[in-house]
Amino acid sequence: MKTRRANLIVPIILSLMICYIASCAGSKLEIKPIALSENPKEQVNHLDNDLSNARKNQVNVLSPTWFEKAEKSFSVAKETLESGGEISKIIENVALGQAQLKRALETAELSRSQLSEVIKARDLARTAGATNQVESYVEIESKFLELTEAIEDNNMDWAQKNKDKVSQEFRQLELQAIKLNTIGKVKELIEQAEKEKAEKQVPKTLHETKLTYRHADTYIAKHRYDKQEMQSQANEALFQAQRLIQLNKESKHLQTMNPEELTLSMEKILYEITKQLQAPDMRNESFDIQYQNIIGSIAAFKKDHEFMVDKVKEQRAEMDEMSQKIASLEGKTREEQAEKERLAAEKKFQQLFVKVQNFFETEEAEVYKKGNQLILRLRSIQFPVGSYALMPNNYELLSKVQRTIRIFGEPHVMIEGHTDSTGSDAVNEQLSQQRAESVRQYLINNESLPATKIVSVGYGSTRPLASNKTEKGRAINRRIDVIIIPQPHPGM
Repeated sequence: MKTRRANLIVPIILSLMICYIASCAGSKLEIKPIALSENPKEQVNHLDNDLSNARKNQVNVLSPTWFEKAEKSFSVAKETLESGGEISKIIENVALGQAQLKRALETAELSRSQLSEVIKARDLARTAGATNQVESYVEIESKFLELTEAIEDNNMDWAQKNKDKVSQEFRQLELQAIKLNTIGKVKELIEQAEKEKAEKQVPKTLHETKLTYRHADTYIAKHRYDKQEMQSQANEALFQAQRLIQLNKESKHLQTMNPEELTLSMEKILYEITKQLQAPDMRNESFDIQYQNIIGSIAAFKKDHEFMVDKVKEQRAEMDEMSQKIASLEGKTREEQAEKERLAAEKKFQQLFVKVQNFFETEEAEVYKKGNQLILRLRSIQFPVGSYALMPNNYELLSKVQRTIRIFGEPHVMIEGHTDSTGSDAVNEQLSQQRAESVRQYLINNESLPATKIVSVGYGSTRPLASNKTEKGRAINRRIDVIIIPQPHPGM
């Protein structure tokens, strides 16, 4: 009887303590108590996942105050767990964090309703690259946060009065961003080419590039809301300007070569491609035949790849069917069979983990397990400064990531982007999201998994692994993490 009474008293005391904490924070929350018998690590992980999902849905800006409180409660719970502190303190802060996050989610929905046009204008500006205009963007973003904070404070009149002005500022910044980040770069490249005497080296290409630039600039001025076509023309103009620079450079270089050197240089390019494709050496044939040899080899390689993908799917289906037949022949009960499959799945996961570790060199990636998840921390992946473009020197590393994904069948995969603390939070958050999305698109384009199986999320500088005060620490914090979650077995 005493034990039963104590079990009833503990949640009550816990509830009162949590309510006291909330009261001290100045807000009345509906806090759902958590029994001390719950696994504290699971509760902390659950709150962590909820916060990550909320951040991805921009709850951190739609309800900044409540979201910050929830993150602080999570941090206290996590630090207490890692330091081996009292379970009651962990549970208290998880319960408080969940209540604060719930309030943040509710407030975020209200912000979406009251500030729908502002949010739309903000999203368009960010998509256009407005965060790269750091000072202008930070100034307008602070005004946006004032609107969401006003809604948190139930000051609807003030928010309604000021929302149109903020929306207009975001729309103006969007147009500036499009011209600055895309057309502006085109203009810079054309001016650079002219200084490098492109008029003499590649006059036709220079003229065509200028026409493309003027056409895009005129279209943007007249059709700023036709975003798809506008961006398409801007991208085409940028591509042509970059091509102009390269053709001008190569033209200058080729002028220093005699005819034989020119011919051998072209032959070398064709031969190197041929070797990589393991195609026949046809340097004793014309360049046209060598070119067709390369094209034919690529087509054959593509067909072979498609065949292997289909073959693996067929083999997988056959194995599943065979497993079911074996289970029925063994006469096991459903529960026994489920337990057997669970143990087999755990054993297989361990075997695959060891296999994956051998794929990567130490300097390429850190491979480790976290529960039923496999984490690939890509140490050697590199992006140009301030850019999210994947360069060819990353392909070999990403091919190993593809191989890892494929040996797990069709798992769920999350790509996490992280930056150091250099620059503003808004820029870091968007850049980390764009880099994670670049990796996601690479894996989708190379048929690693269907698009619905891979998600990307950018955390900016919010989850550092080392101090941002040193270059070494900042380099560690700039990373891409690939989280592979195998499909749970029916018996698990």
